[in-house]
Amino acid sequence: MALRLACISVDLDSLHHYCRIHGLPESVLDARARGLVYSTAVPRFRELLRSVGAPGTFFAIGEDLADARSAEALRDAHRAGIEVGNHSYSHDYALTRRAPESIREELVRGEEAILAATGTRPVGFRAPGYTLNAALYAATAERGYLYGSSTFPAAPYYAAKAAVMGALALAGRPSRSILDSPRVLLAPRTPYRPDPSQPYRRGTGPVLELPMAVTPGVRLPFIGTFVATLPLPAVHAAWHACRRDTLFNFELHAVDVLDANDGIPPQLVRQQRDLRVSSTRKMERLAAIFRWLKEDADLVTLRVAAERLAPTV
Repeated sequence: MALRLACISVDLDSLHHYCRIHGLPESVLDARARGLVYSTAVPRFRELLRSVGAPGTFFAIGEDLADARSAEALRDAHRAGIEVGNHSYSHDYALTRRAPESIREELVRGEEAILAATGTRPVGFRAPGYTLNAALYAATAERGYLYGSSTFPAAPYYAAKAAVMGALALAGRPSRSILDSPRVLLAPRTPYRPDPSQPYRRGTGPVLELPMAVTPGVRLPFIGTFVATLPLPAVHAAWHACRRDTLFNFELHAVDVLDANDGIPPQLVRQQRDLRVSSTRKMERLAAIFRWLKEDADLVTLRVAAERLAPTV
């Protein structure tokens, strides 16, 4: 049976967030590097989507839009038909550890920044670091979101993240990322309505959850880093394993179309191995996968997917 729906979404995380992940000082980034996501990655993704006739969803961080050029780049993307979702205001990896009022403020400020830039209030939310809990889910429900897309039940990713965070801590360079509850490993891998008190379990919550694509069984993650660094036959096998799913939610990051030659400091390139792969090669690989999606599925934005799936989930 052919896949019914597929979506392409891009998290517009600026490079200073990667410095925080890897325990590097943000001072390694010059002004050009700090602006690379909107000056370089956004136009590349727009061209990539346009070249294959694919729609897309960008998740924007509110504080980045204080820069007029970044806000203009996002506005232009929105006018071209790209959906813009809320990725919080400051992309605090520890957002779920905040008080409920502070969590709500992060959502509201992110919404306001996106509304000011695009003229449209977002209806979708993705949590920083894919980390979801009851308080954050309650905030999305209170704000009237149509969907969330934060659940990432990928066991290999979880194990690798734990190992890297442990190694950084031992090296005296602790990561500012956090490790999610292991309950995420048992979360549904297909669209579901969460239990508001335990959002990694099925329930009757009002905000539909659209998890990131992972394969059945071992739950191998199908995200940008995976497709950029593994041999194409392995990527194709993972894609084939997911083809019976109701929704294939292909999640990427802005760095998935950047490389070391774009002016990224070597300290960060050493830590973020996919930056060693040329942007040309990565874009060619992504274009091929986008074509797979378009040939086998109805390729839509996450908003459209949520609207179609909501009555049946």
